[in-house]
Amino acid sequence: MEQSGIKRKISLSRKSVPIEVQGVAKAWKLALARAAYDAIGIELGLVELSQNRSSLAELLDLPPDRALVAMLEGPKDGLGLLMIAPDILAGILEMQMVGRIGKTPPLVRRPTRTDAAMVSGIIDSALRGLEVELFQSDDLIWAGGFRYASFLEDARPLPLLLEDVTYQVLKIDISLAEGARTGHILLALPADGRGEVPKAASPPPSRAAELVFKAAMNAQVLEANAELIAVLARISLPLEALLNLKVGDHMALGAAALDQIDLVGLDGKRLASGKLGQNSGLRAVRLAAASSPAAHVDAAIRPAQMPEKATDIQKAG
Repeated sequence: MEQSGIKRKISLSRKSVPIEVQGVAKAWKLALARAAYDAIGIELGLVELSQNRSSLAELLDLPPDRALVAMLEGPKDGLGLLMIAPDILAGILEMQMVGRIGKTPPLVRRPTRTDAAMVSGIIDSALRGLEVELFQSDDLIWAGGFRYASFLEDARPLPLLLEDVTYQVLKIDISLAEGARTGHILLALPADGRGEVPKAASPPPSRAAELVFKAAMNAQVLEANAELIAVLARISLPLEALLNLKVGDHMALGAAALDQIDLVGLDGKRLASGKLGQNSGLRAVRLAAASSPAAHVDAAIRPAQMPEKATDIQKAG
C-alpha cells in the first residue's frame, strides 16, 4: 500500500531520533541471548546494539529483504514487530535441525510459516526474559506483555496492520559461528506505553520489626505441646492373650529397670533416655546427661495421659 505523497515527504524529512542505550537495550540483549542458548544451545555474538524512536514510515524502511516478519500482540490490542535477517534465521534453523551451523552460505529463499513456528518459542522466551529484566523499570510499561501472534510472508501488509504511532526500535547486529552467519534482529514496539506499571520492590524490614517478629514466633513455638511417651519395658504377646487381658491381670516386665526408661515420640522413635523419679508429687523422668553433667531436665508425666499401644505395655510406676 503506497503512502500519500505528503505523508511520505513528512516522514522522510524527519530522521529517527537516537536515544542513549539504557537498561532496556541491555535487558533485551541479555534476554535474547539467554533464550537462544536455553532453547538450542546457540551463542549469539552481539556485534552492535542500538535503540531509537521511529515513526511508522521510518519503521517500514527497516525490514531487510526476505527477513522473517513476526507480528507481536501486546496489552490493549497493541501490535509490535520482530524481524530476523535471513542469515540469522538460517543459522537458528540449522542449529535446531542438525545441531550445527554449516560453513557454506544458506540458500536464498523466503521464510515460511514452518520457519516462524520453529522460532516462535525462542521469540516468546526472549520477550518473557525482557519482562523479568525490567520488572522494576518504567520501560516495562511499553516493553512488557508482548508475545508472538502471527507470521507475514512479506512486509507489504505492515502499513495496514500497524498503528501510525511512534515506536521504540531495538536493533541488534549478530554474528553466529564466528561470522558464518551475520545479520540483525529488530524489535519494534509502540512507545506510548500500554502495559502494567512496574511494581516497586518491597522495602527491607527494619531491625525493630524483625525482632518483634522473632519474639512473637518464639512465643508461639514455646507454647506448643510436645508429647513424649515414657517406655519402661516392651513385651510381646500372642493376639489371643492380648484380647483376653482384663483389669487386675499381672504381667511380667522381664528386664525392666527404673533407671533405664526410654522417651519416644508419637512416631515411635527413641528421642532420649532417663530414670524414673518424682517432681512436685508427680511421677517424672530425669533425662540422662547429653553432653555435660549439668544437662538434666525433670519432665512431669501424668500417667492418665500416657497412651497405650496394643503391643507395648508401658508403666510409669
